[in-house]
Parts: sequence; C-alpha cells; structure tokens
Amino acid sequence: MALVIAGRLGLPIAMHTPTEVKAAVTGSGRAEKAQVAAMVTRLLGLAAAPRPADAADAAAIAICQVWRGSAQRRINAAMAAVAR
Repeated sequence: MALVIAGRLGLPIAMHTPTEVKAAVTGSGRAEKAQVAAMVTRLLGLAAAPRPADAADAAAIAICQVWRGSAQRRINAAMAAVAR
C-alpha cells in the first residue's frame, strides 16, 4: 500500500532484492544476517549492532539505496551529457 501511495504522489520508488542488499553491504549476496548486522555496525560507526535484527536489515537497505542511488544519478548525468 505504501508503494502505491508513494507512486501516486510522484515520489521516487526503489526496490532492491535481498541478494543485492547483502552484496552491497557485505560484498557477498549470500551473507548471513549476522554478517549484514556486523557490516552495518562497522559502516555506520555504531558501538553495537542495531536492535532488533530487522533494524539492521532496514539500515542495510538504506545503505544499499544510498550507494546504488548515487551511482545511478552519476550514470544518468553522464548519459545526459553524452546526449547533448
């Protein structure tokens, strides 16, 4: 439902598979939850892993989007520059 509402409001929507998120955060799409939590903790400079475990997953998705979104914006800008 949230995706439908966001789409109707014209908000950008991004979807990432679990494998994509794990690979973005840990380097392996087959990483275990503990590995994802450890890397989220390290990347964000936290004293301890986010609790509950779902919080680490949510942070991993956000990290993935920041990295992938930034890359996509650079690609789009380069393509626009070439098209000119």
